[in-house]
Amino acid sequence: MTIDLRSDTLTKPTPAMLEAMMNAQVGDDVFEEDPTVIALENKLAAMFGKEAGIFCPSGSMTNQIAIRISTQPQDEVICHKHSHVYMYEGGGMMSNSHVSVKLLEGERGLITAETIEENINADNVHFARTALVCLENTMNKGGGSCYDLKSIEAIKQVCTKNNLRLHLDGARIFNAIVAKGYTATEVGKYFDTISVCLSKGLGAPVGSVLLGTKAGIKHARRVRKSFGGGMRQVGFLAAAGIFALTHNIERLKIDHDRAQHIGQVLQNLQSVKVVYPVETNIIIFETKITADEYVNQLSTHGIKAAPFGKHAIRMVFHLDINDEMINRLEEILKKSF
Repeated sequence: MTIDLRSDTLTKPTPAMLEAMMNAQVGDDVFEEDPTVIALENKLAAMFGKEAGIFCPSGSMTNQIAIRISTQPQDEVICHKHSHVYMYEGGGMMSNSHVSVKLLEGERGLITAETIEENINADNVHFARTALVCLENTMNKGGGSCYDLKSIEAIKQVCTKNNLRLHLDGARIFNAIVAKGYTATEVGKYFDTISVCLSKGLGAPVGSVLLGTKAGIKHARRVRKSFGGGMRQVGFLAAAGIFALTHNIERLKIDHDRAQHIGQVLQNLQSVKVVYPVETNIIIFETKITADEYVNQLSTHGIKAAPFGKHAIRMVFHLDINDEMINRLEEILKKSF
């Protein structure tokens, strides 16, 4: 038995999802004529209280499009120093939008309104113009940590006061919604643009949707085309997204519960120095030996995990992990580590 906890991007479509994909009505999405894509975009826009959406191949693309339509060259973007938009998107902010970045500290990857306000550049030709704030919710490098609504509201107030746009990298936003108990509409109202990933915990094979105003999404279509993201009969993939939104949101709590259970197991192991707080489906823990050595030892037992630093390891729980795997994982950890 292989237990693959490297990422929640590893999920495979279920038979029911595949059936929905095979039965999808399709058209040419570049001509905005794919009915299933339109249905997906409208569904997500309505959920988050936005005017429009655009379906893209990846969350990196939706994030990068959002940055592009929200900034001009020589602007500056504020985000946490471990944000996905900065660390894991190939330098896209600089290469795609010609902007600089102000990297902030923040406990478990979460930044505050006070820190943001302290780091807005003065209106002076010597400095880049601060234009955009990016939040990540949940925060991958923070171990799946979540913003509460009061914190987001305070950040929005700072952005409004200083004429800054606010973008949400919502790669795992539904994990935050399930964990924190707020709704998509409640969190969505604070952001100018929102990237929603369908191919992580929700279980779709491919795709993210960028949400915003009608004018902003019209601009985004032009940018998507220039990025090579214009797709044709892509309703087959959009159908998987609709299925995921319909069937796989509430079950995210199962992933959270399993992560918390294994987190408690890890806390009692001699080989583990510390386990970060577990809020959602991600565990990050530090080991006494190097992460590479520890991951190699796990692999001899059929467990796959991801090194996340010299001594840090990430495990991510998802819908392809079942109770039998959890029981086997617990048994191996207690017996061998």
